[in-house]
Order: sequence, then structure tokens, then C-alpha cells
Amino acid sequence: MAHEDHDRDHSHHETNDEGHSAPHRHEHWTHPGSFRSWAPASRRDYRRQAFTVGIGGPVGSGKTALVLALCIALRERLSLGVVTNDIFTREDAEFLHRHHALAPERIRAVETGGCPHAAIREDISHNLDALERLMADVLADLLIVESGGDNLAAQFSRELVDYTIYVIDVAGGDKVPRKGGPGITQSDLLVINKTDLAAHVGADLDVMARDARAMRGEGPFVFAQAKNGISVDTIVAHVLRARDEALMVGSHRPNF
Repeated sequence: MAHEDHDRDHSHHETNDEGHSAPHRHEHWTHPGSFRSWAPASRRDYRRQAFTVGIGGPVGSGKTALVLALCIALRERLSLGVVTNDIFTREDAEFLHRHHALAPERIRAVETGGCPHAAIREDISHNLDALERLMADVLADLLIVESGGDNLAAQFSRELVDYTIYVIDVAGGDKVPRKGGPGITQSDLLVINKTDLAAHVGADLDVMARDARAMRGEGPFVFAQAKNGISVDTIVAHVLRARDEALMVGSHRPNF
């Protein structure tokens, strides 16, 4: 406890731009942040852009496999559209095309040309444009935006998506949840994917569950194997519940 108090109160001097020494402190988070409870000042007009789910996570965590699984689970119930993000290719969109996730006109690709999280957080214009064009063509009930593979600092702008899913891979080790970052702490749903690999990499799922609870507070998380369809129904239930709640609130407000 003494060591924790020392860290919390720790301060030291750092040289500023003028070459002078200035004291500063390192503050420690005591909660996962308020992103999950924050909403844009103006409610989205769901006729122009349907309820939108953002799926993020590191390279290889299983984002595209989850998008495919969600499309298969929902395409007979809702009109869907998907926008994928890659830096210089259309790899993820091509994967969805090859696996017949949706009709070709319902899958669009954005080549971000740079940092993946910039395209979903700082400059979301390319994604918004792709979503608007998609809505004009297919009039979707639900849209999915898959981020390019990024680090734990990645998180979607609420101006772009209504609900966020962050996917991590058990093969990265059981330390990943406690490393934190906006994706871990602030996503609406954390998916701990590829649980079948835990025994092969020495990852302890109980440790991951404990740390996910500690980092996320009341935020839900799901153990899954998206490629094998395990827990996909649970993820679908979370998405549909959030969509139903958003549409219910929207039905009692004027359109902006």
C-alpha cells in the first residue's frame, strides 16, 4: 500500500520548451473512464445512418472473423451493411466477399492510407462518406465498421459509431486485459477471442476474467471463438439489445 501511495503522489521535474525545470504529477486512473456513457450532443438520424457498430482490436485478433460471424447470424433478420478499414489494401473486404458474408454491394472498403485509429477517431470523414453511400444504396437496418488492426489505444468516435466492440486475442497472453487502454476499458463490449489457444500459450482465462472486471468496472466482456461460432449468439444479443434501446430512445425524440 505504501508503494501504491508513493506512485500516486509521485512528482518530479521535467524540462519544458524554454529549458526550465517544471514539476508535474502522474495521476492514476481509479475507474475505466466515461466513454461508454457519453453520447453526441445531437442524436443520430437513423434514417440517414443506421445504428452502427464499430469493431476494433489489434491485428490478428479476429475482428474480420467476428464480422463474418455477425453477418451470418443477422443477415436473415436485418438489412446489413459493412465498411472495412485497411491501411493500403482491401484485404478484409475481400475476405468477406470470398466467404459470402453479404451481397457484394453491401460490403465497402476504406483504405485509410495511414494510422488506423485516425480514421475511426480523429478524421472519420472517409468512413462517414462510405456509410452514407452504403445507406443510399441498400438502406440498411444495421451497419458495421471494422477498424484496421491497431493497438490498445484505439477507440471509435461516438460521432462515427453507436456501439463499440473491442476484440483481443488470447494468444497475446493473459496480461493483455490489465494493460488497459481505451479499447480495453471503454468499449461497450470486450471480446476475448480465440480461447481455444489458451492452453497452447499458457494463458490463464481466470486471470483474464479477473483483470477484465478490474479494468472495465461494470462493462461486459465475453470469451469467444468467433471462427468457431462460440459465444457469437451472446455477442449478437448485446448488439441487438443496444440497438433496440437506441431506437426506443430515438422514437421519443425529434430528428436532428
